Amino acid sequence: MEAIKKEIETGACALGIEFGSTRIKAVLVDSKNGPIASGSHEWENRFENGLWTYTAEDVVRGLQDCYAKLKADVKEKYGIVIGRVGAIGISAMMHGYMAFNGKDELLVPFRTWRNNCAQDAAEKLTALFSYNIPARWSVAHLYQAILNGEKHLKKLAYLTTLDGYVHRLLTGKKVLGVGGASGMFPVDPATKGYDKKLLGIFNGLLKEHGMPFTAESVFPEILVAGDNAGSLTPAGAKLLDPAGDLESGVPFCPPEGDAGTGMVATNSVKRRTGNVSAGTSVFAMIVLEKELSKAYPEIDLVTTPAGDLVGMVHCNNCTSDLNGWVNLFGEFAELVGVQIPKWKLYDELYFAAERGDKDCGGLLAYNYVSNENITQVSAGRPLFARTSEGKFNLANTMRAHLYSAFGALKVGCDIMLKQEGVGLDSITGHGGIFKTERVGQSFLAAALGVPVTVMKTAGEGGAWGMAILANYMIRKDKDESLEAYLQDKVFRGQEGVTLAPDPADVKGFEEFAARYVKALPVVREAVKCME
Repeated sequence: MEAIKKEIETGACALGIEFGSTRIKAVLVDSKNGPIASGSHEWENRFENGLWTYTAEDVVRGLQDCYAKLKADVKEKYGIVIGRVGAIGISAMMHGYMAFNGKDELLVPFRTWRNNCAQDAAEKLTALFSYNIPARWSVAHLYQAILNGEKHLKKLAYLTTLDGYVHRLLTGKKVLGVGGASGMFPVDPATKGYDKKLLGIFNGLLKEHGMPFTAESVFPEILVAGDNAGSLTPAGAKLLDPAGDLESGVPFCPPEGDAGTGMVATNSVKRRTGNVSAGTSVFAMIVLEKELSKAYPEIDLVTTPAGDLVGMVHCNNCTSDLNGWVNLFGEFAELVGVQIPKWKLYDELYFAAERGDKDCGGLLAYNYVSNENITQVSAGRPLFARTSEGKFNLANTMRAHLYSAFGALKVGCDIMLKQEGVGLDSITGHGGIFKTERVGQSFLAAALGVPVTVMKTAGEGGAWGMAILANYMIRKDKDESLEAYLQDKVFRGQEGVTLAPDPADVKGFEEFAARYVKALPVVREAVKCME
């Protein structure tokens, strides 16, 4: 306790703040990257004028409330008012579109990653670049605005993402970490900068449409993990801590997207490793040894915070439908007068799934509460289907829904692992589906055919990963890589459980997956027939 108090008083701690889709979280860590205090703020996006957005006021209010709660946590635990910090890092959900004029005024409401309004532009850019450009990427939003003839483009001076925006508010710097930048525009892993060939193509498009700017003039400068990305200005200190206790001058590491901080928080920045984040949505990040042979619409190419190439499979659906089934069984329990704690309900139903047939007894489930780009399903139509010969029981029903949570993910990952022969030695899993011991972990191992590790620290999330990046900037040894820093100074001795794939489970999941892919036309037909 005294050692921690001294570190807080001397400004030896690092602070990470991450803007998630429903929560803003701040985590303060000590010099050894152990979390010592935290604060959070709940927020929700707004659907206004056909677009998902957060206002600038939402951003600032959430930032201040989150930090105020961190201050209160420090005061309660240690009896200290925090006034000095060793380093700060800002993270946020990747992609999206924040456009500013020369006076730093927001030209149009923030368009988040959740908007799918740039699909036409994304498809055109993908064909032109021979490089997959998802509709949620910043360059797709920019090109869609051009195709739409939006008037604000005449005043465009600067384009960034949410983490870049908050970083600018606090430091005045127009920069992004390479991982976050790789979700704006393709990055060349050799140079750790925007891909020059594709920049040339895109600048040609801008000229063709009469735009008064080039891509380089409006995109943020790219920095890599360990670089200094500016310092907290007096105005930034007052913005973050209106009470005036926080000193300015604190160094900032490059702002990063949530995918990058997830890689850091799970020690998954090394080649041939990866992580799977499984909650409302699910995505897998696999650090590649080399580029893929061609562009795939199912695979986004981004980078680690150090600039190494990553294949990302992002699925819109994971646990929402599964949660619905668990709640249904909970309703029945209440109907017959049995009160079951939520955690026990999940545990018992998940453990029941382990007793099911390896291939789910012929049962089939699709967890598509919303559209699913990986399997080309354009709208949410959750389905549970079986033949009359299927073995319909509780164990197989739960197993089918748990398999379904990883169904679309397996389709995308199989492209990398089977078609492209990508090497993968291990995956780290984090998210709600892994809270019940063993079950979700073993089913993911069966889906991907590799060992899956779940660490206790993974629950700390991206804000912790961002604080680690801040600490790395000020504490790394000369020429020490991010990979080495994580391995030697953050995760050495950390507790975790690793499960190897069970061959029988792998075989069963493959049989389920074959039925899953074959019957996808049923779901697509449901979109047409069920209004």
